[in-house]
Amino acid sequence: MTAAAGPILVFDSGIGGLSVLDAIHSLLPTRRCIYVADDAAFPYGEWEEEALIEHIVGVMDRLVDSYAPRAIVIACNTASTLVLPALRARFTMPIVGTVPAVKPAAGRTRSGVISVLATPGTIARDYTRQLIDQFAADVHVELVASRRLAAMAEKLLQEDEIDAEAVREEILPCFVDTGIGRTDIVVLGCTHYPFLIPHMSAVAPWPVDWLDPAPAIAQRLAALIESDTRIAEGEGFTLFTGGASAPPLLAGMLRARGVPVGGDE
Repeated sequence: MTAAAGPILVFDSGIGGLSVLDAIHSLLPTRRCIYVADDAAFPYGEWEEEALIEHIVGVMDRLVDSYAPRAIVIACNTASTLVLPALRARFTMPIVGTVPAVKPAAGRTRSGVISVLATPGTIARDYTRQLIDQFAADVHVELVASRRLAAMAEKLLQEDEIDAEAVREEILPCFVDTGIGRTDIVVLGCTHYPFLIPHMSAVAPWPVDWLDPAPAIAQRLAALIESDTRIAEGEGFTLFTGGASAPPLLAGMLRARGVPVGGDE
């Protein structure tokens, strides 16, 4: 298999990147995708930066050797804000990352108050601060680090259970009233979070726009590869780096997205 004929590789620390996969399938429904959940290393937020870079580059080396992808999507904010330069220096195929949607949020806000809800790792990155300095200098940006929401989303997708009070506690710092305006957009800085939107909305102090970056990621990928008719088409599959088997609920979700576990490795 040549790189030009290869599949799209969608990589995340867990199964939150399925929100990105959904958006890709909406725009590129015939393209073959391999979804890789790096569950052996989840959660990324607990890793030291250099160790995480080394780990992800090593995993990606093996994946590229095995599947010769036409393009790679890093469907994880924490990984993208840290490892994109190393991956782009190492591989020649297009690599699309996931970063907090600060720019569109700053352009859309009517109140002038937005929040960025993300993992502690993403909130701490210089990259996130640079986005704010570059695109949201005139906007009040509240940075909110959640240690529990990604794991809650993983549990929800695998067991269909959620602790509403715990969700409320995690999102409450996003809701800020400055006296001039109050939060009207919450940037979802983790690909796990879109699956929690109904649950977050149910316990939010007031309505906000939950800004999901997945559609923009899919559009960027499409712009890079859509004209290439040699990209592999058909059903893909899912890999769990920890060798896990998917619970029935998750297996059904993966099958519905054309990436069943096991597939045609």
